[in-house]
Amino acid sequence: MAICTSRWTWVLLALFLSDATLAGDPDRGQVLYESRCVACHSLDTNRVGPAHRGVYGRRVGSAPGYSYSDALKNSSLVWNEDTLDRWLSDPEKLIPGQHMNYSVPDAQDRADLIAYLKKESGK
Repeated sequence: MAICTSRWTWVLLALFLSDATLAGDPDRGQVLYESRCVACHSLDTNRVGPAHRGVYGRRVGSAPGYSYSDALKNSSLVWNEDTLDRWLSDPEKLIPGQHMNYSVPDAQDRADLIAYLKKESGK
């Protein structure tokens, strides 16, 4: 049996392994949420930041009863894995003029937080 060692095989293998590694764990995401996010956010109550229950699949800047920055109110993005990952990685880069000054540099932490938010949004 021949083993294919082309460069593309290694690239595809690396992509597969990185995707498998970044599968989000909602239980770990809950622990991260409770230790990092609750200072400003809650699932059900607007605080310094908006409530997060139902955030997954919701248009950016549209949680009821929260006073968003113009940058967020005027955004046409919808929160999904990609937009949440980009947001948590660098909020200002995704939506210039927003007011959140916190980021999550670790990709696995972001994946776990997103899995938790998705679960709590019933998705």
